[in-house]
Amino acid sequence: MKMTFRHYGVGDPVTLEQVSQIPVIRSVVSAVYDVPAGGVWSRESIAAVKDAAAAHNLGFEVVESVPVPEEIKLGGKDAPALIDNYCENVRRLGEAGVKCICYNFMPVFDWLRSEMEHPAPDGSNSLAYDEQTVLSMNPQGGSLSLPGWDESYTKDQLCGLLKRYESVTEETLWGNLQTFLEAVIPVAKAAGVNMAIHPDDPPWGIFGLPRIITDRKNLRRFLKLVDETENGLTFCTGSLGANPENDLVAMSAEFADRIHFAHIRNILWTGERQFHEVAHPTECGSLNIYGIMKALHDNGFDGYIRPDHGRRIWGEKGRYGYGLYDRALGAMYLSGLWEAIDKDSRA
Repeated sequence: MKMTFRHYGVGDPVTLEQVSQIPVIRSVVSAVYDVPAGGVWSRESIAAVKDAAAAHNLGFEVVESVPVPEEIKLGGKDAPALIDNYCENVRRLGEAGVKCICYNFMPVFDWLRSEMEHPAPDGSNSLAYDEQTVLSMNPQGGSLSLPGWDESYTKDQLCGLLKRYESVTEETLWGNLQTFLEAVIPVAKAAGVNMAIHPDDPPWGIFGLPRIITDRKNLRRFLKLVDETENGLTFCTGSLGANPENDLVAMSAEFADRIHFAHIRNILWTGERQFHEVAHPTECGSLNIYGIMKALHDNGFDGYIRPDHGRRIWGEKGRYGYGLYDRALGAMYLSGLWEAIDKDSRA
C-alpha cells in the first residue's frame, strides 16, 4: 500500500511543504491544471509537477485526473481525434514515471453536493448531499446552482449538452466507454500505466443523465469490457458508499486485484439518498472503514491510497473537502489501520 495526498498545484492553499510533514505521505496526486479537457499536456508542464513534488522529497506517480471530454462520452464526430490526444497524454505521463491515471466517465457533472458547509455539533463542517434539494433545481431552465458547478458551464452550454445527452442511453454510454478503452488500454499497457476509473458520485442518475459506474454488477461489466490488468478501478468508498446497497467490504475483496487507486473516506447516511461526510474512522459514520482496509489487505491490494474529502476543522479555510488538517488525520488513521492489519496477519 502506498499512501498519497491530493494536491492541486501552485494555487492550492495547502503547500507541498505542509504535505511533506505528514509522516506517512510519500507521493502527491496531482495533474496539469491549465490545459482544457481534450488538450495534450506538454512534457514541460508534466515535469514541472514532478519537479515541484521532488523538491519536497515527494513522488508523483498518480495523476488525478486526465479529464475525458464530453465529446468522447457522447461518441461525437470529434471523439477519435480527442481519444488520440488522450492516448498521447498517457504516453507522456508514462515517460515521466506516472504509474496510475484516475479518470471518470460521468456525463456533464462530476461529483455533486447540495451543501458545502454542513455544520456538525462539534463546530466542524463538511460536504453534504440531499436528493430533494438537487432535484428541486432545473438545469434546463437555468436554475441550477449546485456547489462547484454553477460556474462550470454557461447556461447555453449546459442546456446544449443536456439536449445532446437526451439521446444517450446507458447502453450508448457503455458503448462509447468501450470504444475509449479499446483505444487507450493498449497504449497504457505499453506505457506502464494503470488506468483507474472513478465511480459516479453519487452512484445514480441525475437530471435524466445516464450513470453506469455505480455498483458491483456494473463494476464487473466494466472490467470485462477490456479484460486487462491495466483496465482497473479507483475504489472510492464515499462515492460507492452513498448507496447503502453497495457492500463495500465484499467489493473490496472481490476487486482488490483490479483496484489501482483507493479513495478512502467515511459518510453518514441521514435519509434516503441523503448523507454528509464525516471524519475517516469507522465509528464516525456508516461505512466500515476497518473492514474495507482489511479486505483490501487480505486480498493482495498493493496500489495507491489517499485520504479522501476532509471536514473543515480548527477554523481552516480553503478548498472545500481538500483542506490539510482532517485529511492529514485521515492519512494517519488509515496508515495505522494498515500497519496493525499487516502485523496481525504476520503474527
